[in-house]
This record gives sequence, structure tokens and C-alpha cells, in this order.
Amino acid sequence: MTTAGVLARYLRPEGARLAALAIFLVLTTAAPLAAPQLLGRFIDMALHRGPLIVLYELAGGFIGLAILGQLLQIGATYYSEQLAWAATNRLRSDLAAHTLHLDMSYHTATSPGDLIERVDGDVAALANFFSQFVLQILGGALTLVGIFAIVMTQDWRIGAVLLAAGVAIGINVYLMRDFARTQWERVRNAFSAFSAFLEERIAGLEDIRANGGGAHAMRRFAEINRELATANIIASRRGILIYLFSTGLFSIGLAAAWAVGVSLFLTHTGSAGWRGLFAAKAPEIGDLVKFMQYGAMMYQPIIAIGTQLQQFQVAQASLVRIRALLAVETTLVDGPGVGWDALRKAPPKVAFEELSFAYRADAPVLRNVSLALEPGTVLGLLGRTGSGKTTLTRLLFRLYEPVLGRITFDGADIRDASLAELRGRIGLVTQDVQLFDASVRDNATLFDPTVRDARIIEVLTDLGLGVWLARQPQGLNTILRAGGGLSAGEAQLLAFTRVFLKDPGLVVLDEASSRLDPASDRLIERALDKLLGDGADGGAKRTAIIIAHKLSTVDRADRIAILDHGELLETGPRAALAADQGSVFARLLATGTEEVLA
Repeated sequence: MTTAGVLARYLRPEGARLAALAIFLVLTTAAPLAAPQLLGRFIDMALHRGPLIVLYELAGGFIGLAILGQLLQIGATYYSEQLAWAATNRLRSDLAAHTLHLDMSYHTATSPGDLIERVDGDVAALANFFSQFVLQILGGALTLVGIFAIVMTQDWRIGAVLLAAGVAIGINVYLMRDFARTQWERVRNAFSAFSAFLEERIAGLEDIRANGGGAHAMRRFAEINRELATANIIASRRGILIYLFSTGLFSIGLAAAWAVGVSLFLTHTGSAGWRGLFAAKAPEIGDLVKFMQYGAMMYQPIIAIGTQLQQFQVAQASLVRIRALLAVETTLVDGPGVGWDALRKAPPKVAFEELSFAYRADAPVLRNVSLALEPGTVLGLLGRTGSGKTTLTRLLFRLYEPVLGRITFDGADIRDASLAELRGRIGLVTQDVQLFDASVRDNATLFDPTVRDARIIEVLTDLGLGVWLARQPQGLNTILRAGGGLSAGEAQLLAFTRVFLKDPGLVVLDEASSRLDPASDRLIERALDKLLGDGADGGAKRTAIIIAHKLSTVDRADRIAILDHGELLETGPRAALAADQGSVFARLLATGTEEVLA
């Protein structure tokens, strides 16, 4: 999408605001343009001792136009800000949605700080530009056109000088339009690097302090900050040159217009020599003041345009980065849907069929893995770190696409289901629980407003968080803070609460109890019993995959699967493998090794 396409896409829905802004711009331009006419006439009538009442009327009109101009300017500013922020907030929303739907590989390769700077920082720079661009550049351009039209019709000689200065300034602006753009791109990239650095260091603050990494962090901070400052200084220097050239040309043009006007007044048009070129009515004192007032009025829009040209460079740089983000496409295509909404709570039959996957072409993670789970089966998935256990579950959620093979639910390829259908059937609990700066209610339901408070309280109490909830000052309305406020056990129980409230047919537990103390571990085991226990009809409630690093965690598993370097090393019923002295699982049980598979 081109820059013009991006602007058109987000400004087009703001037709009403654009129309209102256009009206205010025209009126805001017209009111000041009428003021010099009243001023010039006032001076001429005062010199010729005109009627006092007329002088009062002219003075009152001049003051009234000044007040009206300020009121109109307020209206124009209001609609300009409304237009800019409405359009860019829509853009920000689309960028956020686009980013959330990108492949996990993109998020792995891109730091959160860089994404924040692109989605918010670049859009904010664009909003600031939009809000001033219309007023300063378009409004200034209208003012200049009005000035040239009035002066040319009333005295083309002075008008020609002012017009020549305006054309010279316009040529200068055009020739230097991209003079600083690349440097402003460098500034925006430096801001992204700065944001990424801060985000990473703040996230790792505990490790940095504990391992004495503060000096290194501050040294890197100084290096990145120096790059940001250097880029900003160079870009600002280039931008100010446009401003200086425009101001210099304006000063020359205004001085020339003064010289021509004064010469015409002093020589009384019609005498011999070069004055014959200007055979027209000689300007009076009021005319000179009026024309010079118009000349002085040129200064503000010209300076504003010059200033906005710097912002235009910033906006262009931001637009380049925004377009680059919008150009990134996901390889995950949402399926057409297979009608799983009614089956969300039913335990599915899950099959991994000859599955292969690699994050990089030269480093396969899974190789030809085939595994089937009957409805209601609990699978214990074991393997050393890096064997592909978590990757297998990521493919289950379609966070990535397999290189070869497929995954099916009840015989249907999960790629045929919509992502909402698929993920609605799966619940996930990991060892790292993400909390949000939101209420207990929103953290428990993951922002689902349809879940009743009574149900939330019931589940929290049932899982052992009733006492914790009673301590919260505002109950379910208490705000939790991301990254703090809950112990590891409480956070894990909150994650189980999310699954119970969602009530899916398939659950994935990714080393959910690996970091807990014995007391918290017992609460988690109790929650697991409830999660994986028998249904009302005596059948299994859910199909489950338990990724574990402790053998005791898979005691409740019906089947065991062991991965090694991305290959399925062993699989079968847990009881049968435990009884088979030649199996890997039996050897692990025999040696009493609890964490060798971590």
C-alpha cells in the first residue's frame, strides 16, 4: 500500500469532519484577509479627516475581525485534532490487530519494544503531523493564495514582487522536500532500538541486578542513547536548513516589496523613465500599509509551512515503517470452519499424523511424529529440553504450521476449522502465567464479559483461592498488576481457573507445576484431579496432554509418549510401558529419576 493509499484509507471515513474543517479553514483564512483592507481605509480616511463615526466603524470592524478570526481558529483546531486522532486511532487499532495475527516467528524475531514503537510511537508521530498539517500547511497555503489574489488585483506591481518571493520559496521547499527524510527514518529506527532495549532490560531487571550486569546495561544504554541523539541532531539540522532558506527568501521578498511600494509612492506614477512601466494609480499611505500588512501576513504561514516540512519528514519516516509492518503477511490462513462451536466441551480424538516442523530450514525440531489420542485420554509427554514437546502443542494451537503432516480432531484437519473454533476447544496452562493490569474478574475470564460473577467466585473457591479472594480489598474488581501481586502457586491456580471457566474438551498442561513448593503443588494436584476427573456420566471429562519434567506428574496419564531430538522415541499405555522392563519409561521408573528429562 502506498503512502497516499494509507492516508486515503484512513481519512476517507472522516468525510463529515473533513467538510467541517474545510469550512472553518476557508472562514479562518477569509477573516484575517479582510482586516488589512479596513486598516488601509482607516489610515487614508484619518489622513483626509474623514467622518469620526466611519473611523469608529472601521476600528470596530478591525477588532471584530481579529476576535472572529481567533474563534474560527479554535473551531478549525478542534476539527483538525478530531480528524487527526480519529483517523490515526483507527490506524493504530488496525496495526495492533494486524500485529496480533502475525505468525509467532515474526514475534520471536521482533522485540516487543520495537512493535510498541511501530504501533504507537510511529502512529503518534503521524497524528501530531496530521493535526497540524491541515491547519499549518493547507491553511497557510489558502492564506498565501488569498494574499496574492488580493494584492495582484489591487496593485499588480507589488503583488508581482510578493508572488516572485512566494514562488521562490515554493521551489526551495520542493527541491528540499526529501532532504531530511532518510535521517528521520534513522531517528525512528533509533527510537525503536531504544524502546526495545528498555523493554528487555526492565523485564530482566532482577537477573541484571543479581548478576552484576548493571554497568554493562548502562554502557549499552549510553551507546543507544548516543545513536538516538546523533540521529536526531543531524535530522534537525537538515530540517532547519529548509526553515532558514524559506525565511531568508521571505525577508528578501518583503524588503523588495517595501522598496517598490515606497518608490511608487514617492515618484508619483506617470513621470518619465522606468516609472512608465508602472503606469497606474500611485498607492497612497493606506495602500502601502495595507500591502505591507499583507506582506507581513505571509510570514506566519511560510514559517509554519517550513516548520511542518520537518514534521512532514518525520511523518514520512513513520509512514515508511507503518507500511513495512502492514506489508508483513501471515502464513497462517484462517480455515472456513467446520461447525465445532457446539462440540467445544466434547473431548476430541486427537491425531498427529507424520508431523514434521522446523523453526529454521537447517534445524528440524520435529521429525515424522505420529501419535493418536482417543477421546478422554490423558497423555503424558516426556522428553529432554529441546526435544520438541512444547513445539508439538504450539502446532496444536496453530501458532505455527507444520512443514509436513497434519493434526486432526475427530478426523477433521484442524486447518479446516476457524482459528476461533479450534482454540475454543483447547485450554492451556503453562509454567509462566501471564497476568494483566486488569481486575481479578478480567484476569480469571480473560476479558470475557459473559461469565457470571457467581461462577467465577465458585471456581476460585473450589480451587483453593477463596481465602485469597476474600483478602482482596475490592473482590473481583481488585486490580492485579502484571508481573506481581500473586505467588507462583496462586498464579497457577488462577490459570486453572481460566480453563475451568472456559470448560474446553482438550487441555494442555505445559510443565504447570514445575516451579511450585510442596503446599502449592498439592493444590495444583487437587485442581488436576478436578480438571481431569470423570464426567457426570462416568466418562472422561477431557482429552489432555501433560508435558512434564517430573515422572510423578504423569502418574495420572493413560498413555506415555517420549520425544528425543524431535523424534517419537517411545509411546504406549503407561501401565504397559511401566511393566515392560525393556522400555525407556520403565528404566526411568526403575532408577527413580525424577528430573532427568527436564
